[in-house]
Amino acid sequence: MQLALESNVFFWAIEYIATFCCGLLGGLCAVKKKYDFIAILMTVWLTGLGGGIIRDVLLGIFPPVGVSDKGLVITSLLASVTVAIIYPEVDRLKWIMVALDALALGLYAVNGTQKALIYHTSGMTAVFMGLITAIGGGLIRDILINDVPSVIRDSHWYAVPALIGSVLTVFVTRAYQGGHIPFSLEVTFDIAIVAFVVILRVLSVRFDWKVPGAIRRHHTYLPLPVKDDEDEKTDNR
Repeated sequence: MQLALESNVFFWAIEYIATFCCGLLGGLCAVKKKYDFIAILMTVWLTGLGGGIIRDVLLGIFPPVGVSDKGLVITSLLASVTVAIIYPEVDRLKWIMVALDALALGLYAVNGTQKALIYHTSGMTAVFMGLITAIGGGLIRDILINDVPSVIRDSHWYAVPALIGSVLTVFVTRAYQGGHIPFSLEVTFDIAIVAFVVILRVLSVRFDWKVPGAIRRHHTYLPLPVKDDEDEKTDNR
């Protein structure tokens, strides 16, 4: 079975663009840390392809895509050179970069989930593989440059859209594998899922939608400890 998005030349091209833009974002973080070009190159490569590397290693696919796909590796190299030269301009393109990052998030979530299902994983495992493909690169990047991972630091919807996209992809891919929908309809559904992930991510940043934290509590309701006889004698003294 082929991956639906990889069978479409248009989305195959977008995947390279997404890898390039993710690399730019990762490289920009390294530039702000005033790292040298080798550090920028490593950060760009791991940001753009780190999620796919983790996914392939967990699925037992060797060598992983991050070192076996020449096109993606060259794309990472080009992103490194680009961000090292035009980083001030990249830093100012906030909304364009947010939209492209969201596009990469959706593409990686769908693609990672489908790839896991091709290797006969369960639906739950496939969801985790899609999620790690989508957010793994940024996670590695932040750990590498000694930052709190953005998936933890940024409370806007990031992992949530990727998780929703992965779950929806499981249902669509299972329907195709079971012969309930044709391949063309699966591609259409996959495109819709990617668009849905992009919309959720961009809207969460635009309207400041955040994932809620722990419930605020002002009182605790715990039973008082029961004192034994020896404690009571000690207190009386």
